[in-house]
Amino acid sequence: MRRFTLAAVAAAALSAPVMAQAPLGPNTWTVDTGHSSAGFSVKHLLVSTVRGTLGPIKGTVDYDGKSLDSIKADITIDVNGVNTTNENRDRDLKGADFFDVARFPTATFKSKRAVADGAGKFKLIGDLTLHGVTKEVTLDVEGPSPALKQPNGSFKTGASATTTINRKDFGMRFNAMVEAAPVVSDEVKVTIDLELNKRPATAAQF
Repeated sequence: MRRFTLAAVAAAALSAPVMAQAPLGPNTWTVDTGHSSAGFSVKHLLVSTVRGTLGPIKGTVDYDGKSLDSIKADITIDVNGVNTTNENRDRDLKGADFFDVARFPTATFKSKRAVADGAGKFKLIGDLTLHGVTKEVTLDVEGPSPALKQPNGSFKTGASATTTINRKDFGMRFNAMVEAAPVVSDEVKVTIDLELNKRPATAAQF
């Protein structure tokens, strides 16, 4: 009887319909994680600049190729991957004084609106959630580049965005001093470079 019951459960599981992911909209582009990156730079002791990268980026951007009003970005960055090429510093950045990745493993950006800012540029305003704190920020965006059609019929485009945030606004209040100079500046410059894909079935050239 037990063998029959297990077999019946297995058969039911195999025959159950697979839950499909929601289809992408006709103007939805997906982040190409392998060709996208998020970087940051911060002053050390007010005399030098330390640069680093965060972990993989994923998400989507909606854009009809015509109107800035159509732009909607929903981006997630894995901050577990923070890397400044210094193992001790990276361990500190992942700890409770900074990103606290054990509690807050990701950063997210969800756009609210886009505003024109000259040829090939615009400002993207949205909510950045980092270290468990959500604040409105403005990204200065260059792009998107003209869509490039691929041999399989899909399309690629790209854009770069920059902003400057105050880490203390996001609860990162580490404030060690060395001879009256802060070990880490409050201001952090952030750069995000995205490569975006659109599948053949939904691609519309622009």
